[in-house]
Amino acid sequence: MPRAGSTLWELAAGEVQSRENGHGMVDGEEEKSAGGRERVVFFMGSKGGGKTTLILRFLERDELPKSTLALEYTFGRRARGHSTPKDMAHFWELGGGTSLSDLVQIPVTAENVRALAVVLLVDLSKPNSLWSTMEKLLQVTKTQVNKSLAELAKMDTKGRAELGKQEFKPQLKDHPDRELIDVFPVPLLIIGSKYDIFQDFESEKRKMICKTLRFVAHYHGASLAFSSTKTESLVSKTRVFLSHLAFGTDRGKCASTDHNKPLLISAGMDSLSQIGSPPSADIGIGKMQARSPVDLWKNAYEKMFPSENTSDSKDIRDPARDPQYAEPEIDRMRALKNQELEQYKRKASTTWKGVELESRRS
Repeated sequence: MPRAGSTLWELAAGEVQSRENGHGMVDGEEEKSAGGRERVVFFMGSKGGGKTTLILRFLERDELPKSTLALEYTFGRRARGHSTPKDMAHFWELGGGTSLSDLVQIPVTAENVRALAVVLLVDLSKPNSLWSTMEKLLQVTKTQVNKSLAELAKMDTKGRAELGKQEFKPQLKDHPDRELIDVFPVPLLIIGSKYDIFQDFESEKRKMICKTLRFVAHYHGASLAFSSTKTESLVSKTRVFLSHLAFGTDRGKCASTDHNKPLLISAGMDSLSQIGSPPSADIGIGKMQARSPVDLWKNAYEKMFPSENTSDSKDIRDPARDPQYAEPEIDRMRALKNQELEQYKRKASTTWKGVELESRRS
């Protein structure tokens, strides 16, 4: 099993070894960890939104959170009883907001998709980038999940792949909106972070953000929870949802939908009729061009909160210059090679200028 803090290379080597030994989850059962169950929880979302902090709080680790530059891995164990084996949860965290979304293919594979759950964390304090972050990451992840399910179906020898797709979905078969929504193919939890800042927004802005997130969560058959690492009661409530995804514990049923309070809604406990239409004040909703309910909500939301034309990739620092990844010997060698490269460039530039000069003279 991988160790906490293992590098991606070590994890990749372990994964290959596991597949070679036939210990993957290809035949549709959750992988066993010394007799316990294994699950995979993939965290993604807003850059600087608090994903690492939330994971550390959930695992009760007293560590100082560091900025996630690419993709981080850790794990947690939980005992179901005194004499039963411990269950194990693998936690993957995607850094960089939407800029590194291509890395989704690493934690989301055919080998683990049957045991996969996704957590999308959006920063409530930055409403202008909320929709674009949510839209891009959900789209990329859904595409990779469906690709993994298709690969699983090809490898499946027991005819369980189709059954697996149904097992992923919340119990919405009797919900009145079942024909109007597009349930995400694996369990999905949407977390709105930094509620301590969000609660000071103007009422109309809070209402728009809350109703929009309620719609997106319900449309994808997801649970929705607002949280703040500065409020222990909200962290505890969020921990219940995470424990359900990671270890299969009971999450209960809740539907706190008042936009003046932190939202806390279990999958399937909301409805389109209760959510209503997008707040229409000063938006001109009747004049909007929308091909689907999602487009309608997107247009209404971005009327109030225009999407920022910035790229997450601009803010990503060079990992080679990050102090937390310092390696003195390697850094000295790198500096030496950089000097040699600069000398080569200057020499090459002089050479080509000489060639050009000779060419003109001739």
